[in-house]
Amino acid sequence: MTTITTQPHTKLKPGAVVRCRTRRYLVEDVQAPLEPGGDTVVSMACMEDDAIGGRLTVFREREIDFAVLGESSWEAVAQRGFDQPKQFAAYINTLRWNCVTATDAHLFQAPYRAGIDVKAYQLEPLRKALQMPRVGLFIADDVGLGKTIEAGLILREMLLRQRIKRVVISCPPSVLRQWQEEMANRFGLAFTVMDRAYVAKVRQERGYGANPWSTHSRFLISHALLRHSEYAAPLRVWLEEGKCGENRAPLQSLLILDEAHNAAPAGNTLRYAVDSGLTRSLRDLAPLFEHRLFLSATPHNGHSNSFTALLELLDPTRFVRGVPFNPRDLNSVLVRRLKDDLRRLGEEFPERVVQPLTIPRGSLPTETPELGLSRLLQAYCKQRQQRLVQEGASKRQRNADRLVTTNLQKRLLSSIEAFARTLKVHANTMEARQQQRHGALAAAEASLDLLRGGADRDSDTAELPEDELLTMEAAQTRAALRETVDTNQSDLDMLEAMGTIAEANRYRPDPRIHKLEAFLRQHFCHNLGEAQARWAPTRLLIFTDYVDTKRYLERQLRVLLGDDDASRRIASFTGGMGDESRERLKARFNADPEEEPLRILIATDAAREGVNLQNHCRHLIHFDIPWNPGKLEQRNGRIDRKLQRAPRVWCHYFVLEDRPEDRVMDVLVKKTEVIRKELGSLSPLVQRQRACTWAAGARRGPSPGHP
Repeated sequence: MTTITTQPHTKLKPGAVVRCRTRRYLVEDVQAPLEPGGDTVVSMACMEDDAIGGRLTVFREREIDFAVLGESSWEAVAQRGFDQPKQFAAYINTLRWNCVTATDAHLFQAPYRAGIDVKAYQLEPLRKALQMPRVGLFIADDVGLGKTIEAGLILREMLLRQRIKRVVISCPPSVLRQWQEEMANRFGLAFTVMDRAYVAKVRQERGYGANPWSTHSRFLISHALLRHSEYAAPLRVWLEEGKCGENRAPLQSLLILDEAHNAAPAGNTLRYAVDSGLTRSLRDLAPLFEHRLFLSATPHNGHSNSFTALLELLDPTRFVRGVPFNPRDLNSVLVRRLKDDLRRLGEEFPERVVQPLTIPRGSLPTETPELGLSRLLQAYCKQRQQRLVQEGASKRQRNADRLVTTNLQKRLLSSIEAFARTLKVHANTMEARQQQRHGALAAAEASLDLLRGGADRDSDTAELPEDELLTMEAAQTRAALRETVDTNQSDLDMLEAMGTIAEANRYRPDPRIHKLEAFLRQHFCHNLGEAQARWAPTRLLIFTDYVDTKRYLERQLRVLLGDDDASRRIASFTGGMGDESRERLKARFNADPEEEPLRILIATDAAREGVNLQNHCRHLIHFDIPWNPGKLEQRNGRIDRKLQRAPRVWCHYFVLEDRPEDRVMDVLVKKTEVIRKELGSLSPLVQRQRACTWAAGARRGPSPGHP
């Protein structure tokens, strides 16, 4: 369009299109100067896609690049002439058929505007949402039922009905790009990822004082960044711009909170729950959104106080933290369906088969390193427990000692490699304690989250590089050990004995590697390791808790496959990967096996939740069993989900029958699977109870008279 430069005295009318500050605006109001030589006040609305409708009021004469680009005039319509009646009637009917009526909650348009095969059960959340004057809905469907699709349908429908203008989706870091792709490919909605790179780009282009949130109307942000004030504070400013009236009520904004259970206050052994950083941030931001949509397969963590606090974030008019609620109020905001329930109604989902890879009793010599270390560690733990009682240790000391010894047991069950690294830190710290007393803990070592539950994908540690994660875990081990009772020479002798065995065997293939080799030859490649190995057109996903075990697995598999073939066939998925690397790896794993040679993906719990890996993968192996059954269920959900091509999915785990801890874990895994089949996905309450049972059982070993 040709630019027509106007002089300051040229008359400007509402409806004109102007350029100002490098952007296009529609003039809404013009106030003439109050005195000769004064300034003209022009009120405008932005026409750019990334800030549509944004208001700006300027002094026309003070702007450097103010220019009129054109006017919105009805005169041009008459000059072009009119359409034929039949053609115009067809156009009107097209508009009418494609419009929705805000007053009719039963008329859906979103399913016809989405590139998906909509299932009947996925319309129930949409129906429920449209009946609400302000959407406050909690979608708590089972793992793998398509909660993202259900949220997208609600989002698209509300945009069509012009009930929302601003949307913020908050999700774990590992699924940001997946959400962005799902919204773009399936619903035609472009979302901007709010991260450090985008903030830097906006400041470079528009100045340090520019609010990054004001540049678009739809954003994605991770839970980890939403906790920080440098992102939450500008978001609050942006949302408050959408308020109006004396009561400052929020208008036309929607918050979608994926994996909403991460926002619940953390439960502990006390009667109350403690707010996390994400909880505090959402408590401040949630009231600024007119509509709220929460997603989680496990909404209840077993603490009523914590659950009501989460519900209060969703709908503060119905729920109050710590106050019992009416079940009818919960039913009005909650949608909860299980796979087995939908399967009985005719929906097709894959059948899950949980099958142990058993190394039979008596097949391992008594001097096998895994068995010898298990016996020594049990004796060491028992000796420590006896001295805690004899010395009258405080509750804090007992808890710290139990945390450290339990972590050693978890690592030994994972791999000798993972055990050896932590054992070395353990022994060195205990020896140093005997030589001199340590002072107060360093602030960096005060948190023990890596010992309690590993690197949770929504924590700040989830995106750390592997080496930094190992360093932090060693620091936390030292911090916990400094809280326990002093050591003695007997402890040091047992630690030295375990260290000698672990160092001699940490790089050797253990019995599970031999079992894994047989499994690969049976299901994936019968001539494994040969020059012209022929692989089946399917893939394998292997999960482990620890980075050390992941590296150990990579080394052992490279030996089995041969270096040349391993470089094409094996990849790893960890939390420290960049977004682009993570998406490329997911695309490779989900690609056609005839075109992409990748066959085996080794993953830590960075891939546990939300990541879709089911396209050509029906076999999953837990190289080590997580002590939290919730993690086990989330891992299985990576391939046991909607759009799985195979009629059955196989979830495997290793059992060394000669090792008492494995026999206990085997029984508990089977019981947990029975609970899942009868109750659906385990609630966090059941998860926590099972986790305590697993830990206690592994420490005690099998009961006398039981296998």
